[in-house]
Amino acid sequence: MTAQSAGPVINPDRVLIFDTTLRDGEQSPGASLNVEEKLTIARQLARLQVDIIEAGFPFSSPGDFDAVQRIAAEVGTPNGPTICGLARARKEDIKKAAEALEEAAKWRIHTFIATSDIHMKYKLKKERPEVVAIAEEMVAYAKSFTNDVEFSPEDAGRSDPEFLYEVLERAIAAGATTVNIPDTVGYTTPDEFGALIRGIKQNVPNIDQAVISVHGHNDLGLAVANFLAAVQNGARQLECTLNGIGERAGNASLEELVMALHVRRSFYNPFFGHAPESEAPLVGVNLKEIYRTSRMVSQLTGMIVQPNKAIVGANAFSHQSGIHQDGMLKNKLTYEIIDAQTIGRTENQIVLGKLSGRNAFATRLKELGFELTETELNKAFVRFKDVADKKKEVSDRDLEAIVNDEIRQAPKLYHLEHVQVSCGNQSIPTATVTVQMPDGVECTNAAIGAGPVDAVYQAISQIVGIENELVEFSVQAVTEGIDAIGEVTIRIRHADTVFSGHAADNDIVMAAALAYVSALNRLAAALQTEGKRNPQTEVVAIG
Repeated sequence: MTAQSAGPVINPDRVLIFDTTLRDGEQSPGASLNVEEKLTIARQLARLQVDIIEAGFPFSSPGDFDAVQRIAAEVGTPNGPTICGLARARKEDIKKAAEALEEAAKWRIHTFIATSDIHMKYKLKKERPEVVAIAEEMVAYAKSFTNDVEFSPEDAGRSDPEFLYEVLERAIAAGATTVNIPDTVGYTTPDEFGALIRGIKQNVPNIDQAVISVHGHNDLGLAVANFLAAVQNGARQLECTLNGIGERAGNASLEELVMALHVRRSFYNPFFGHAPESEAPLVGVNLKEIYRTSRMVSQLTGMIVQPNKAIVGANAFSHQSGIHQDGMLKNKLTYEIIDAQTIGRTENQIVLGKLSGRNAFATRLKELGFELTETELNKAFVRFKDVADKKKEVSDRDLEAIVNDEIRQAPKLYHLEHVQVSCGNQSIPTATVTVQMPDGVECTNAAIGAGPVDAVYQAISQIVGIENELVEFSVQAVTEGIDAIGEVTIRIRHADTVFSGHAADNDIVMAAALAYVSALNRLAAALQTEGKRNPQTEVVAIG
């Protein structure tokens, strides 16, 4: 394997968006994605026009290696984003990442080692000189595979600045073209983080040979503010996720960062050497794909977007106050700083119904960003006709729910065949359920519960026989009206690991049953395969 893939532009005149939804975002409890789901999101990220997609951690599991390899081959086109793989500062990790990425037109190896005293003492059990030597050696090793190498000193936010300067200088000298400064535990404040980036610019002699990137978590709710402070002090790459998903309190939110730099461009322009009134974009993202991408990530990960979430929440463009409503009717600018259409939040262009044909259905799905095989399209069309028979009009959000529910599901080891429920205020809720088992045998069971959904869950649990605990159950209407499709998202816990399930149906009890089986399928698939490693928490020998 020879070195390939040109490195990044060292002095970009805008901010590079490094999306880590498929790597750090997937580490959210219960947000695990299968290969097809990762590929679907990666294609949409390419339409969103992010600069870099961190597709995964190839060494973590065969499934992650396969996902990164397929994304590299299918999404990493010459005109597409750079595809990145994460690797600890270990030769095995780096070599595996290179193998997974080599089919992409542009690819990057992102390697890291901790530099804070607390991490070095308790996690690595190494002294500072050892860490510097490992960083230098592993960056050089990564450079032997590609010209685009990123280095991260993990927990930089709590590292001694003088030691950080030394590590970064040596890493750049060894070939790192991007140096990422992570606030791994979400500890810093904007003033501190801005000062950290400013100190790096002033004290690392060869910093002009690398792009400064930032990565941060939202434990104190400051991730986006920290990143914007970093931009003011010279950071030119932002590592973020859709909807801010990620471990613990999540990562810096892509949509919030992008729209802050767009809406407040006149404020940020001078930090890029532009005149305040310059219309040159500060990010390369296609703004009209933001809302669609947010919806897709939410549905496929089962991570619900809170209604009051900035930019993409259901209430982000709603106005309840009479004073606000009056102002909006006179001029939208009185209470809105963003036009909803800017992020692709528009009304249906085509209204589909029960008389709509397969061509109209396929055309609308393509416009919504779905690329389906002939088999998948046929399967989704059958489901669409079923929904259209029950609803007068089928909206875009209905279509998204249909496709994601019908096509983008976990491998179906268990298949729900039949659900019948009896309930009422004078009767005991009872459910009869039939499930097709992995060997093809159909098993039927009846159970009672506190309510119809509980009865269904009890019946399914007794059939499947996998111990688990239901830790979250949520229901959302996709659209308005009594005939709206309902989306159910659940999380179940097994042996300290959380698995999510998501389903949509006009019948909310049926949606709940399908969501539970979806979660059980993810759990069963995980039990059949090797456990996935977490790059931040697994303690291994490094070097």
